[in-house]
Amino acid sequence: MTDAPATVIVIDDDPEIREALGSLLRSVGFAVNLLASVGDFLKSGRPNGPTCLVLDVRLPGQSGLDFQLELSRENIQLPIVFITGHGDIPMTVQAMKGGAVEFLTKPFRDQDLLDAVHVGLARDRAWLENEQALATLRARFDSLTPREREVMALVVTGRLNKQIAGDLGVSEITVKVHRGQVMQKMGSKSLPELARMADKLKLAPRKPQAHS
Repeated sequence: MTDAPATVIVIDDDPEIREALGSLLRSVGFAVNLLASVGDFLKSGRPNGPTCLVLDVRLPGQSGLDFQLELSRENIQLPIVFITGHGDIPMTVQAMKGGAVEFLTKPFRDQDLLDAVHVGLARDRAWLENEQALATLRARFDSLTPREREVMALVVTGRLNKQIAGDLGVSEITVKVHRGQVMQKMGSKSLPELARMADKLKLAPRKPQAHS
């Protein structure tokens, strides 16, 4: 997804402003989608590649700030640059607290918008790369057998092969074999690297069984 071209989506109900922003963004090489409302965006969906939303605060139907709240509730990651002709401090604070890249009051300098869009696209590109890496890790973890997952959960807590063998009621040789398979399938070259992978996967540590 990060290889796909970057796209800037402009949502503004004023056609003249929409076209002017589109011309500016295209002039520096961005792919641009020009939309009149949040409803239009919901119909088209977000593009695959890095994306930044240039969003007017006041829109027919759902406002820009309401849309920002909805995206947050749905856990949808999308960098937003707000633009408005009627900005005030509380509105700016709400937008920035909600994670907006920038809040620009019309008329604003072209360069201020372009700078904000670059920041937004960089933020989204980093997020997409992290999601791709996490998806790869999840796929590797899914390839492990149930026993290999058990061994991994114990290995990353720092327990020794002998201790893990006792926890699972298997031989130490068996643990060594499973541990080797885990390292190979996960693509890990060291225990610290495997521990970082487990942390990213939010792998809950397995509690050792108590033996009487």
